Amino acid sequence: MAIGERIRFFRNKKGVTQKYLGQVVGFPERSADVRMAQYETGSRTPKADLTKTLADFFGISTNALTIPDIDTDIGLMHTLFALEDIRGLTIGEIDGEICLRLDKSKGKTYVDMLEMLSAWAEQAKNLEAGEITREDYNRWRYNYPKYDASGRWAKVPSQELSDFLVDTLKDNTDAEE
Repeated sequence: MAIGERIRFFRNKKGVTQKYLGQVVGFPERSADVRMAQYETGSRTPKADLTKTLADFFGISTNALTIPDIDTDIGLMHTLFALEDIRGLTIGEIDGEICLRLDKSKGKTYVDMLEMLSAWAEQAKNLEAGEITREDYNRWRYNYPKYDASGRWAKVPSQELSDFLVDTLKDNTDAEE
């Protein structure tokens, strides 16, 4: 999908009008809907600062808006070809089904992609098992890597810091009693 289609997708998901969204991001009331329509139809492309403002309003990463244009079969194929070149994505067949997989010979790129795809697979599994809601799953996807708890991207305090904070809180609670 092109950025305009992503803007429309997230605007509709949020349940707001073009006019409202345009005003929220700073356009005058008289032209807010026209400007947003121009972005959604692709006749204009938002600059980086507007893209950031839109992403913040939607509560998503800017990457969720600026993904490659995959709205056509040819566009999707070229995106996959680029992933083959850049990330070592390969195509093959397993048990009669076409499958995409990572090329182990790509070293660190392979390991990095494996970690990210494994985190995605874990979230998809949690959704399928009913351990998380569709809303939780979408929040994870649309803000990746912000809510990724696989350890690669998440900012988690060390166990020592966590223990210290718990002990301090417990000491303060005991002192108040």
